[in-house]
Amino acid sequence: MADLNQTHRPATATATSSSSAVFLRKLQDNLQASNSTQLAGILTLLATGSIFLLLTGLTVSGTVFALIFFSPLIIVSSPIWVPAGTFFFLLVAGFLSICGFGVIAVAVSHWSYRYFRGLHPPGSDRVDYARSRIYDTATHVKDCAIEYGGYLQSKVKDAAPGA
Repeated sequence: MADLNQTHRPATATATSSSSAVFLRKLQDNLQASNSTQLAGILTLLATGSIFLLLTGLTVSGTVFALIFFSPLIIVSSPIWVPAGTFFFLLVAGFLSICGFGVIAVAVSHWSYRYFRGLHPPGSDRVDYARSRIYDTATHVKDCAIEYGGYLQSKVKDAAPGA
């Protein structure tokens, strides 16, 4: 009867404690068997992590203090900053757009130059295929128009024999 009560224990507590014990045992074995290179790596990781954590804290604290200190000044001078910010935003956006369009124009010009010189730039095979498809379609439409035009000419003569 005592064996029966002991077997009905929750399995999760036993599995958790045994898996954590296995993890701790493996960690202890690795720490005992580690060499000086691994130890130097771990110490370097801890030192750089600590420094970055300290710098992150200082940055966040400085940002909060600056926001608290300069908030009244920002609020009072906002009638000046909002139009100026809008103007400079539009100025920078326009400048970057013009530069982007300029780069695109140069790239298209360079590609066209290489294409017309016969140097086969990337994508020229697709342009040649499209050109041949357009030519074939135009020829087909022309042939149909000639046939249909002759059909209409005969119908006009039938409708008005003196014309």
